[in-house]
Amino acid sequence: MAEADLRQRSRILYDGRDRAAARAYVKGIGFTDADLAKPMIGVAHTWIETMTCNINLREQAVSVKEGVRAAGGTPMEFNTIAISDGVTMGTEGMKASLISREVIADSIELVGRGHMFDAMVTLVACDKTLPGAALALIRLDIPSLLLYGGSILPGRYAGRDVTILDVFEAVGAVAAGTMTEAELRALENVACPGAGACGGQFTANTMAMAMEFLGLSPMGSARVPAPDDRRAAVNHRAGQVVLEALQQDLRPSKILTRQSFLNAIAGVVASGGSTNAVLHLVAMAREANIALSIDDFDLVSQRTPLLGDLKPGGRFVAADLDTAGGTALLGRRLLEGGYLDGGQMTITGRTIAEEVAAAPETPGQEVVRPLERPLKAHGGLLILRGNLAPDGCVVKVAGHERVLHRGPARVFDSEEACMRAVTRRQINPGDVVVIRYEGPSGGPGMREMLGVTAAIVGVGLGDSVALLTDGRFSGATHGLMIAHVSPEAYRGGPIAAVRESDTIVVDVNERRLDVEITDEEMRTRLAAWQQPAPRYTSGVFAKYAASVSSASEGAVTLPKW
Repeated sequence: MAEADLRQRSRILYDGRDRAAARAYVKGIGFTDADLAKPMIGVAHTWIETMTCNINLREQAVSVKEGVRAAGGTPMEFNTIAISDGVTMGTEGMKASLISREVIADSIELVGRGHMFDAMVTLVACDKTLPGAALALIRLDIPSLLLYGGSILPGRYAGRDVTILDVFEAVGAVAAGTMTEAELRALENVACPGAGACGGQFTANTMAMAMEFLGLSPMGSARVPAPDDRRAAVNHRAGQVVLEALQQDLRPSKILTRQSFLNAIAGVVASGGSTNAVLHLVAMAREANIALSIDDFDLVSQRTPLLGDLKPGGRFVAADLDTAGGTALLGRRLLEGGYLDGGQMTITGRTIAEEVAAAPETPGQEVVRPLERPLKAHGGLLILRGNLAPDGCVVKVAGHERVLHRGPARVFDSEEACMRAVTRRQINPGDVVVIRYEGPSGGPGMREMLGVTAAIVGVGLGDSVALLTDGRFSGATHGLMIAHVSPEAYRGGPIAAVRESDTIVVDVNERRLDVEITDEEMRTRLAAWQQPAPRYTSGVFAKYAASVSSASEGAVTLPKW
């Protein structure tokens, strides 16, 4: 392909007499005529000084741009917003997290369309930045790749590796009297030793792995931790890969298929990944006009073994997976077992089978189990339905064995109210905790409940209490926790009709979530229900609440024609 063809977008902006003013602007920055004669490559990142996850992305962008220049392109760097789930957890600020996915997608799309980049690299880290950037790339449909900035290294406390999950659970332990305030402070001082996204198979690492299985990220690019010296080479290579993709006109629409999404789901469930993957992959498939439903997660999970012994349900962190052999090792296992479609294309121009075939494996590693000795015969995410969730909900079964729970409902209309009850020791063994009006519209924004779920574990109730919500969970959540209950309470879903002490039954094997009342009683209660006043009537939260779809549809924002 001739080089002129590689500039079919940027030449509209910079070529010809009429575009002299545009050239003048960028020459004022330092670009030259020689620079403008090359393909223009957008290098987007989510650097922000509010969290460890994204703090070194500007530094990482330097090596990406060097790779772009070495391959014959001209990089233009820009950044967008990010919200730290961990920092905002348990507060009103957490409502901004899922909403930020849409803002990130919109902002990257806008810059990409406005500045007519020929190709793009998006460098991301914290949870919603990955699907947000991916949504933008799908919309733009230009040769592009998503590059994960890498995981944080584990901290060390009392002679063991720790992650941020240990801090959240320690809050409950202090409330239970099994840990002192001084010990909590000592733990928080060492839990996050530097740059990088949360270290377990929480949402960021789950979505980074999913992007590799989808083919939007180069296989192996996500495995290297954020502070590792190897990241410069990974990032430099990504800058070259995107130019190669441009030469081949290898766009998201040529990579993403229903089968590639099923591959991504297989990676998620085989690694014990986050429930948030359900929301994000469904949203991405919808953007790509590919048929994918929440039920596909259950189907794939039923046939795919749990092989990754990763936190929060397992023993190891992302840095251990890197040492063991990385995502490619898990991919090789899944391919050998017939759980992946190896013919799917990736951004490198190679198939997923080609990418994982020669994956290394460190002798004696225990992070990725052999096929004949899985942790479980099925994957880590299942979909339940019933009279409480006619449109479905998701339960994570990696890391716990309870598949049946029947108990009295303890009903809370906000996360804060539930957290007070947990820390005051007002929740009892056997209870079913119900947190509602935290859905996409009702929250708005589907807050994650890691503060509450970790506190439940911390006070010693993790093995005896179930929790269900129309909100979300962090990827770090573990225990019998049911999220994304749909329809949500704010839109009149059955969860709005639950009353204190109603008996709720969670039956994972039967894929059921029910409250033991008659259909007639349910209809009577819902007929008497009145929608609460919206929590926000202006600004971004109000706009989101008015336009967002159900969690069962990926919680995407839809235009009102």
